[in-house]
Amino acid sequence: MTTTATMYFKKLFYSILIVIGSGFASLSLAQESTAALPEQVRLQDLIDFALENRATIQQALLDEEIGEREIASALSGWYPQIAATGTYNNNIKIPTTVIGDQVIAMGQKHSSAVVLQADQQLLNPGLMQASKAARYIRQQNALNTENSTINTVVEVSKGYYDILTSEEQLNIIQENLARIERQLADARARYETGIVDKIDYKRAEITLANTKAEQKRVAEMLNYKYAYLKELIGLGAGQPLTLSFENTAMEQEILLDTSRTVNLENRVEFRQLQTLKQLQQLNTQYNKWTFLPTLSAFYNYAWDFRNNQFPDLYSQDFPRSVFGLTLNVPIFQGTKRIQEIRKSKLQEERIDWDIINLKNQINTQYEMAMATYKANLNDWTTAQQNMVLAEEVYNTLKLQYDEGIKTYLDLMTAETDLRTAQINYLNALFAVLSGKLEVQRALGIVLDER
Repeated sequence: MTTTATMYFKKLFYSILIVIGSGFASLSLAQESTAALPEQVRLQDLIDFALENRATIQQALLDEEIGEREIASALSGWYPQIAATGTYNNNIKIPTTVIGDQVIAMGQKHSSAVVLQADQQLLNPGLMQASKAARYIRQQNALNTENSTINTVVEVSKGYYDILTSEEQLNIIQENLARIERQLADARARYETGIVDKIDYKRAEITLANTKAEQKRVAEMLNYKYAYLKELIGLGAGQPLTLSFENTAMEQEILLDTSRTVNLENRVEFRQLQTLKQLQQLNTQYNKWTFLPTLSAFYNYAWDFRNNQFPDLYSQDFPRSVFGLTLNVPIFQGTKRIQEIRKSKLQEERIDWDIINLKNQINTQYEMAMATYKANLNDWTTAQQNMVLAEEVYNTLKLQYDEGIKTYLDLMTAETDLRTAQINYLNALFAVLSGKLEVQRALGIVLDER
């Protein structure tokens, strides 16, 4: 093996090692970039984890990187384009010409050429458009990522609050079970002593069975809600997730400044349409630029080889070199460029109508979100008052029942009213929190409130 070949294989071996090492380094960095959840997970931990691991977020970030590569690919046309070509011709019949009285063969039986050429674009409408569009494409991709981030924050927050209210519901059901079991014991004791018939404790058994069934239903739904939350944040189904509700007072999270008004610039959808319009305006400008000529420069250097004997073809070369300019002036293309300009202007007008429609939708969305929030807030206040009253009524009836003044049916009715009031309170609380998030989304301030 020659020294040159040995050096080549050494370089190839080192290059492979570098590529493999880079791959392991990238894998290690990717593993390190994955945030780990603490043992007790708070809402902010969930959001941070989701922004690092949720598929839609990672896809949006990859779309940004893909966009950068597309921009770089489009702009690469401004750089010199260098190419090498090689040809070989076997002239079966060599052309001839007559000079004086002699017939002269124009060429030789075997010919070959190696050409190295560099082309440089000087004026090109397509490249001009790519240069101006790069900023808007980056902006568009960044807005897509922002939109995915907003949706993630809202959805994860709703999932967290949903689980929190369900956990509170389970705690209430557990307290109700303890109370109903005491009532059942009292009813059975009264029956066994002959004070009342067996109807009371049978009713207590029915109530206890229904409450246990409700506990089972809520617990099963809670498993689903945990699984859904894992999906939202990009956590594997087999990974543990324990939420922390310490220092989480949902009642303190419900207040919202209802005096704020909609600022369209805060809405990512509005800015996306604005960016789309800017790109469309640039496309219109490009169609106007197509009336311009294209101008490019080129330089080549070639080695020609020719000989009547193939083994001696490359024994001598005849070099040549050329530098020049190429100007291409499009004169008439069947009105295609005019039609493209008119079409692009119509597309601009259509985007204007999209913006007008979006403004109306945003205003409607805000009014609906604010009305829903205020209605839910009123429902929550009412449910809170009803829960307090229902507890007072139950406690009073319980004392009266123990004294023999009220029947067990009255006590059961009060018990049912209390449980209903408690569940209504939790549902209203979750509705208020969800409504608040929708108002923030309508205002475009979700990320500002994090």
